[in-house]
Amino acid sequence: MGKAKQHGFSKDRLQRIDRFLQEKYVGPGRMPCAQFLLARDGEVIHQSVLGHQDPERGVKLADDTVYRLYSMTKPVACVALLTLVEEGLIALDDPVAKYIPEWANLGVFSAGVGPWLTTPPARPMQVVDLMRHTSGLTYGFQNRTNVDAAYRKLKLEAMHGEHNLEVMIQMLAKLPLEFSPGEAWNYSVSTDVVGYLVQKVSGKPLDQALQERIFDPLKMVDTGFHVREDQRARFSACYEAAPGGKMKLQDDPTKSPYLAPPKLLSGGGGLVGTAADYLRFATMLTNRGELDGARILAPKTVDLMASNHLPGGQDLTELSRSLFSESTNAGVGFGLGVAVVFDAPQTLIPCSQGEFYWGGAASTAFWCDPVEQVTAVFMTQLLPSSTYPIRRELRTLAYSALMETYG
Repeated sequence: MGKAKQHGFSKDRLQRIDRFLQEKYVGPGRMPCAQFLLARDGEVIHQSVLGHQDPERGVKLADDTVYRLYSMTKPVACVALLTLVEEGLIALDDPVAKYIPEWANLGVFSAGVGPWLTTPPARPMQVVDLMRHTSGLTYGFQNRTNVDAAYRKLKLEAMHGEHNLEVMIQMLAKLPLEFSPGEAWNYSVSTDVVGYLVQKVSGKPLDQALQERIFDPLKMVDTGFHVREDQRARFSACYEAAPGGKMKLQDDPTKSPYLAPPKLLSGGGGLVGTAADYLRFATMLTNRGELDGARILAPKTVDLMASNHLPGGQDLTELSRSLFSESTNAGVGFGLGVAVVFDAPQTLIPCSQGEFYWGGAASTAFWCDPVEQVTAVFMTQLLPSSTYPIRRELRTLAYSALMETYG
């Protein structure tokens, strides 16, 4: 019996995934490459490896190609902080100012472009606000307000810029919040602050803390904050979408800033890694905190992480002020570093209650389905992630091949 059938999947239907990716995206030149890993019960039952990791030089995609993970870094940083929560070193309801005293008097934007007119927040920012993006912080790329304009001016999110994580925290102390903590959901630098808290509470630089707490135990041998010398031949090119379904080179892998360690260790978007490495991380979460004998988190901690923490049990369409406020988020809340499906029919795609996921700016994605014991990782390198509905399409294709359900 084949591995797919053994784990309840139709092999014929799984083959649709490769055809779909090749005919819709890779073949017509809409994406440089596509790697998709689908696992059930911890076993890989399907892998797609299509296109080129470096189209300019004709280098084909390999199963160990190294990608920019961008925001798929966020769940990793949040897991690291949760390991510290489990040790009793920090709590989700702690005020952030307990660890960042210079943030004690952050005000909420009222008017101005600096000097700012502000009002006091209704309540102090808590650690949980950082993990669920209800902190009142923002991202410069939101292009909506005077506050995110100030982020752009200061180049707050520049991983390969001039400042480090400590300086970023000091710069944020001088800027107002977009809203009072807990009042709305706004995609933001919050997870970079989570990374700072990991550093501060563990007493170790973020890269070292992640290595010791996550990468080494899970044998994630290809994940880190820059591309090592021995990985250079496997590093992918990154593209951005161009008019007419075309793409243009955004980051040449032979000249990329990722070839050197960054000044800013970004818990929000700084990691590079392989699909196989990320599958190990995601499978650990599907397994409620354990993989191959390595226990990263307790089962109840993963359950807490993968619960909807948005105030009032709302979904993202109701609470979001972000670019991410869109109809495809109906029935989806937000947990501690991951989006969470809490009303599956509202999503209008096949999925499970309690499924959780996230993605990265270069159209990468992963999901964990504890009900069906399914874990999936998709890698490509195309900015921005909103260019195509690939994530929804892959879920539909994958679950259309699932013949024997547990849920």
